Amino acid sequence: MCRNITTLRGLEPAATPEEIEAAAVQFVRKVSGVTSVSPKTQEAFDKAVRAITEAATELLEELPPRKQPPPTLPPLRRRAAAAAAAQA
Repeated sequence: MCRNITTLRGLEPAATPEEIEAAAVQFVRKVSGVTSVSPKTQEAFDKAVRAITEAATELLEELPPRKQPPPTLPPLRRRAAAAAAAQA
């Protein structure tokens, strides 16, 4: 579907609310075709992001743990990992 959405289930530590919301934003952008939110689309976009964030949070809480971590880090963790690697 959208290559920018990464697997959040199985992350250690668990996915943060910010990571779940970022994935929801990417999903809503992809499905709606809205890349930049305008005053006309803001309310509907925000409502969809909230609904997807809530559903994804509930899903991640109810699924059993993964046996292996996801193959890639979410974008918010990539920045931190790159900064840590640069300091090392």
